[in-house]
Amino acid sequence: MRTATGIWLALFFMGAAQAETVEELLQQARAALAKRQADEALALAGKAIVLDPKNPEPYLLRGIVYEVQEKHERAVAEFDMVLKLDAKSAEAYNRRGSEQFKLGNIKASLADFDRFLDLKPEEKAGHWKRGISLYYAGRFDDGKKQFDAYEKVDTNDVENAVWHYLCNARLIGIEKARGAILKIGNDKRVPMMQVYALYSGKSKPEDVMAAVKEGNPSPEQRNDRLFYAHLYLGLHAEAAGDKQRALEHMTEAHKHRIGHYMWDVARVHMDLLNKEMKEKK
Repeated sequence: MRTATGIWLALFFMGAAQAETVEELLQQARAALAKRQADEALALAGKAIVLDPKNPEPYLLRGIVYEVQEKHERAVAEFDMVLKLDAKSAEAYNRRGSEQFKLGNIKASLADFDRFLDLKPEEKAGHWKRGISLYYAGRFDDGKKQFDAYEKVDTNDVENAVWHYLCNARLIGIEKARGAILKIGNDKRVPMMQVYALYSGKSKPEDVMAAVKEGNPSPEQRNDRLFYAHLYLGLHAEAAGDKQRALEHMTEAHKHRIGHYMWDVARVHMDLLNKEMKEKK
């Protein structure tokens, strides 16, 4: 009896120590990722997986590292593993949805975003990424409703008003969509208010580009401004039926890389336009 008890206690403490070691490795991996030491973070997460292959957390962390490295297929594979181990991991669904979008898998991204919102319904109003996926899926009425809901989260976001307009223009036409554009308070990001005026029919594309230069921006600020200017000029041109002009703007937007999901939106849109134009030749 004493021997059996001793063995049981030894196994118990070994298991506890292993669990502690896994968490310790994950903490170190998160710290490495915060310092942009992606390879170190991957190695540490890999060690955690060896210690506890049925723990979804190391796979989730490894997927996040692949996100940062823009290795989207690998990220999806890691989130697949998380969901095999934990079918209720809301974060894995949400992150996989983003990665699927970046791969151009629009319907798959929507399926994952919807599953995420089944688990986290309180997040629905603020899920602008879902609204963008709805737009590219051609579900314009659902997209409009998503951006309507986002207005409760932020009434100063020109981008939300623009995507609402883009969905609405497909439903009721450009002129009526202009009249129904969401009201915006003050988006302090340059050149967002000029973009808003353009979509409202109160300014021209050259006004948006002129705003980019205002206030002597730093090189980084100018890059960000140029990205958003070309992105929304491209979307505006496409809504008006000028796909060649839209492609030119999207190509320019793609050149001005920013560390944000919207850069991937521009890239995906550019790829879709290029494919469409080639198919027409």
